[in-house]
Amino acid sequence: MHLLDGQSILITGGTGSFGKRFVHTILNQTQVRRVVIYSRDELKQWEMAQLYPNDERLRFFLGDVRDEARLLRAFDTVDYVVHAAALKQVPAAEYNPFEAVKTNILGAKNVIDAAIDRGVKKVVALSTDKASSPINLYGATKFVSDKLFIDGNAYAGSRVTRFANVRYGNVVGSRGSVIPLFKKLAATGVLPITDADMTRFWITLDHAVQMVLDALELMYGGEIFVPKIPSMKLVDLAKAIAPDAELKFIGMRPGEKLHEELISQHDAHRCMDIGKCYVMMPEMEWFEPQRIEGKPVSPDFAYTSDRNEQWLSTEQLMEMIKHV
Repeated sequence: MHLLDGQSILITGGTGSFGKRFVHTILNQTQVRRVVIYSRDELKQWEMAQLYPNDERLRFFLGDVRDEARLLRAFDTVDYVVHAAALKQVPAAEYNPFEAVKTNILGAKNVIDAAIDRGVKKVVALSTDKASSPINLYGATKFVSDKLFIDGNAYAGSRVTRFANVRYGNVVGSRGSVIPLFKKLAATGVLPITDADMTRFWITLDHAVQMVLDALELMYGGEIFVPKIPSMKLVDLAKAIAPDAELKFIGMRPGEKLHEELISQHDAHRCMDIGKCYVMMPEMEWFEPQRIEGKPVSPDFAYTSDRNEQWLSTEQLMEMIKHV
């Protein structure tokens, strides 16, 4: 029996790339009782509804995570929440910093309060590699969001609600990612590359969805779950997608890292390897979490895209793209 069987689950930002794949998965693989899509765009909700014309389990709820009163209404009788709503484009966040703070930080606070007040059992919030040792505003807002969801467990006190985060890297083929851009520009014969040595983590949507489902099963509260995923150089990515294209080096953009990081060395002392993923346990004097069984990592451990043990080959990348 699956955790979601007979239960009600709500996904904020449910019409995004992750939300659509998550909903498709749970509708087809579980006996979930009700699935609520909470998002701002009525057109995207309408388009998504056309994919499931006869599925009475699906509900659509127009609203913004900035609106706590609307969240309180939406969370009524909801058992589980996956928080995927965010402003995530790095340049847009740099240019519109207060908007990013309102959605990514204040929105997180609203989700936490509404979940506690409505008696939601578990909340899993999506994080990003940019939240580890952040250098841009988007990463900084998600770093704060991660902290809020961890500390939300203490804030909930004796109430039933528990919170955890799932942190992963770039999603293959998601909206706004570099792969659709490279595929579009391939016909021009020129692909822009920021730096010849740049590396990134890569994960498929299906893997991201499974990681969230695993987190819902495994979490006690306060953890950050980090999947083990491969890296690839941007140069190799470009050559795989358009082998005959010219590579034009344009330099790094503001707020961009040469290599991404999912776990910093400063967090190694609270990190465990549980096989399929790493788990960072919370550090809060006022909250004693139940610990997931695993093997502690070495004190000098750091999980970065340039020092990764897993690397994508061209063939593996093309196979991943097929399933986008």
